Amino acid sequence: MEKKYNIGVIGGDGIGPEIIKEGVKVLKSVSEVLNFKLEFIEYDFGGERYLKTGETLPDSAIEEFKKLDAIYLGAVGHPDVPPGILEKGILLKIRFELDQYINLRPVKLYPGVWTPLKDKKPEDIDYVVVRENTEGLYCGIGGNFKKGTSDEIATQLSINTRKGIERCIKYAFKLAKERNKKKSLTVVDKANVLTFEGDLWRRTAIEISKEFPDIKLDFAFVDATCMWMVKNPEWFDVIVTNNMFGDIITDLGAITQGGLGIAAGGNINPEGVSMFEPIHGSAPKYAGKNVACPLATILAGGMMLETLGEKKGFEIIERAIIKAISEGYIKSLEAGKMGITTTEAGDLIAKFVQEIK
Repeated sequence: MEKKYNIGVIGGDGIGPEIIKEGVKVLKSVSEVLNFKLEFIEYDFGGERYLKTGETLPDSAIEEFKKLDAIYLGAVGHPDVPPGILEKGILLKIRFELDQYINLRPVKLYPGVWTPLKDKKPEDIDYVVVRENTEGLYCGIGGNFKKGTSDEIATQLSINTRKGIERCIKYAFKLAKERNKKKSLTVVDKANVLTFEGDLWRRTAIEISKEFPDIKLDFAFVDATCMWMVKNPEWFDVIVTNNMFGDIITDLGAITQGGLGIAAGGNINPEGVSMFEPIHGSAPKYAGKNVACPLATILAGGMMLETLGEKKGFEIIERAIIKAISEGYIKSLEAGKMGITTTEAGDLIAKFVQEIK
């Protein structure tokens, strides 16, 4: 019996609808090659809908999402909507309501891709950041006192639970074992200053490490980690860290792998519905010009297939992207500098998928 997956598609804002269209095109090509079926259900959540209706994401949509196999997201962010409204109302709501407690960010340099790191090659930049995705400062617990006065106070609490940390670290250990590369896990924190939070993360990691005796456990402060990601990226295999630090260091990782045009991520619930997206924003200045690089979105689609159990699908997509870049079909990962249009890039990868099968 042919396997079938129901995928929710949110094009979103700016370049989102353009790049997600190319991602869907490539996914359809892969499904034809590997003989499984993808049913795409489109949703119009984003800035335009919010401006028309005042609605970000109704609870009824969350209930629909729970029945899907995965969600495929383009981008969220509209220049006419104040910062935070769409991010909290759509992205964070999906992550929290669907308990997508892992943010997975591969940092991998592909052949033919430029990196600003001198003398570093693809074999030097190949690690994964596991970011805790539903706790920390992103819980939004805090407030203002005497707002608008010279005595104003603002508080924002970082919430870290044993349960949240434990499941995140356990996922990271399992990933290090599955990757079977350096077999190392680095816990990134700021335990010398954030002593209570850091202590809980470290104690939990040490306890869980007993279940994984073949994985080497290391600890690193986040500021030092930023230096090593530039100087010695080859040291890393799997990094696990809290929500805020993960948000920051994954952007640093993205530029070392060639920029936002190739950086994909997943919001994972290993027991439920996960969401996949490029990590760049909506880039409204490029919207409608057919110049945005869709490779990060296409790779996110590959990650989605891998998470659904279609690992071969991810491998084919990755090989198609490597072929397009290393053989000069796509000259740059920057918007407007690819040498071809967004649509042509999607066509190219879809074509290579058929040839690579």
